Amino acid sequence: MAALKGTHHNDWLRRAMRCFDAGIALLVSAFALWVMPNITHHGEEYLFLMVIGSLLLPAVGELMGLYQPWRGRSLYSMLGVYALSWVITIVLISLLLVATQTTQNFSRLWMGVSAITVLGIGSAMRGALYGYLRRLRARGKNCKRIVIIGREENLLRLQEHLSAMLYAGYMLHSAHVDDDSDRFHARLKQLVDESAFNKEFDEIWLSYPLSDGDKVRLVSASLIKIPISVRYFPDLSDIRLLNHRMAQVVGLYSLELNYSPLDSAPVRLVKSIEDRVIGGVLFVGFLPVMLVIAALVKWKMGGPVLFKQYRHGMDGKRFRIYKFRSMSVHQARTTVAARHEDPRITPLGAFLRRTSLDELPQLYNVLQGRMSLVGPRPHALDHNQYYHGVIQNYMQRHRVKPGMTGWAQVNGHRGSTDTLEQMQKRVEFDLYYIDNWSLGLDLKILAMTLTRGFINYRP
Repeated sequence: MAALKGTHHNDWLRRAMRCFDAGIALLVSAFALWVMPNITHHGEEYLFLMVIGSLLLPAVGELMGLYQPWRGRSLYSMLGVYALSWVITIVLISLLLVATQTTQNFSRLWMGVSAITVLGIGSAMRGALYGYLRRLRARGKNCKRIVIIGREENLLRLQEHLSAMLYAGYMLHSAHVDDDSDRFHARLKQLVDESAFNKEFDEIWLSYPLSDGDKVRLVSASLIKIPISVRYFPDLSDIRLLNHRMAQVVGLYSLELNYSPLDSAPVRLVKSIEDRVIGGVLFVGFLPVMLVIAALVKWKMGGPVLFKQYRHGMDGKRFRIYKFRSMSVHQARTTVAARHEDPRITPLGAFLRRTSLDELPQLYNVLQGRMSLVGPRPHALDHNQYYHGVIQNYMQRHRVKPGMTGWAQVNGHRGSTDTLEQMQKRVEFDLYYIDNWSLGLDLKILAMTLTRGFINYRP
């Protein structure tokens, strides 16, 4: 009864993680209070607040999907959901204190230290557990055993993925190639008969081309007698745009071929809050630097301080982007990308471009809601007109807001693109970001920007 044991194990782990989160919140806040002897307090009030916070965190986490299985999913996604759950918990506690008019009864220093410490310890412990489970699964332990059924080329692709991702915790139990022969149907019937009550695997994966819809229906109908999870991996290699999601529309099931996590209204709200909060902090922090740069541009180059140009944003809508001017004033019918030793770039402009300081005014675009801190970089309008006709998935970049930095930029695909292959590579990284967006991935890219994203050795 491997599947039943796996279910019990998952339930036990989820309960343990809820208790762990509650315990960390309670113990850390109590310890912080203990090491701050200068705080005068009534023990009952602080204890009540600590208990409320420790109970709220797992409750909010449950609503946010924090305790769902994370096998095969990103660590950064998990940490992002954990951080968001804790932030929502803090907001709810703050609203409670405001509603009861008791904010003055508690030390703000204690609340701030407790909140940051709980987030840090909880994230560190989750990261350690995640790493431990990956190593454990890579050694063949704590794995789910799967049976794969489908066309030969599809099964080979699945096996390659499993071999390359042993840490995900999926182990191949057996593979059954569907060649439409009587022998295959006999093996399928035998599998169903032997596994109805006593199975040695945890999941069944089907992999067929979309054109084999009838076959998928017949095979899945045969497997209905086995009480186990059955997953279908359609072969979409020839028509892939973005991610995929099942949805029900007018009572019919549909497969969305270009779905992104950012298509969800709650997720877009989270990203909008991220942009406004972090963008606002960065704008205030960099404001003195921007004022100095503006003065230098005016002094050294004269003319307008800002370079303004229309770009395509989300859904292809135009918006005006802002940069510090880095070139001498000139007129051009079309946009000519900057090249190495471009005579239009001034000495001050070369420094600004090399350090990415010319991009700082785009923080205003972020606060306007027309750009995001993280996303595909916006290209000139005539560049979009050209590339959308030669790169098949190019316009899918405009499913989300353009960003000041992005997954392509921190991986070295920034600056001028001298060849079509370079632009294709950039688009590939942009689509990966849209496919796999998470709050954790955004925070990772922002952190990587500090070490990889500022210095630009290309024009």
